[in-house]
Amino acid sequence: MTDNREFEIVYDTDLPGTPERVWEAVTAGTPAWMFPTDQWPAVKTVEEYPSHLVSRMEGPDGWFNQLEHVLEPLEGGRARLHYVHSGIFADNWDQQYDGASKHTAFYLHTLGQYLKHFDGRPVVFTDIQAPATSQTPDGFDRLKEALGVAGSTAGEPVERELDGVGRLAGEVDFVNENFLGLRTADAMYRFFGRNAFGAPVGMTVHDFSGHGNSEETARAWGSFFAKVYA
Repeated sequence: MTDNREFEIVYDTDLPGTPERVWEAVTAGTPAWMFPTDQWPAVKTVEEYPSHLVSRMEGPDGWFNQLEHVLEPLEGGRARLHYVHSGIFADNWDQQYDGASKHTAFYLHTLGQYLKHFDGRPVVFTDIQAPATSQTPDGFDRLKEALGVAGSTAGEPVERELDGVGRLAGEVDFVNENFLGLRTADAMYRFFGRNAFGAPVGMTVHDFSGHGNSEETARAWGSFFAKVYA
């Protein structure tokens, strides 16, 4: 028996960009801070540039997934975002809701980092998944130790030579038990402790250097993950 129940995740945050820049980031610019969404068969049911956007996907048996962005201009070229993610989860409702709600805070933080440090720069996006052996309870802790940031807090510098990846120098911009964000001068590295939600640890790389190569990035970090979780 499936457990189809509606959910609603509401999040309010101030962002370092005008409503117009935020609109660009949440429509055409998602690879720069989240993941590419251009293949989603979403229908924009509300499109009031640059203040109100609702994108909705629908499926069989009443299933739907909807994202709403309400943007209000603030002084100093900033914007207030009222974000609502709603829909229906089928099966493992509690685990899915827990994962989605916690991911929301991390994604919207990353949106703010993008707008502040990299807005408008071309990006090369790469998604890398760790091996299934990362799904242990200590999987994410092992990764943080390997990165040299175990016990670090947001704002602390990080400088580490990673086997197969090279030198990583920047700062921790986000960290909690499930997520880690590292930002360098030309990239954002997002690490996801999805072992807490029944999946392998994963990461995304958002490379703004101008010479990023997704295949090389995936190969380097994949090799690093393989050693961490050997």
